[in-house]
Amino acid sequence: MTEERFDTLNDKVDDLIDLCAEMKRENQLLKAGSNSWQSERKKLMDKNKEAKSKLESILVRLKAMDQS
Repeated sequence: MTEERFDTLNDKVDDLIDLCAEMKRENQLLKAGSNSWQSERKKLMDKNKEAKSKLESILVRLKAMDQS
């Protein structure tokens, strides 16, 4: 293998290493963002469930008042 071809191959390997490191960083950021969104989604679902429960309770009381 000539010196020039070896240098070219070496440069390409370095580029691949840099690309892998960049993709790893990006993947970690995406995972962190995903965890954040999942946490927020769970909180919103819990609030929605609580609001639904309160609304159902109000409706039951209103129906009871209407029947009396």
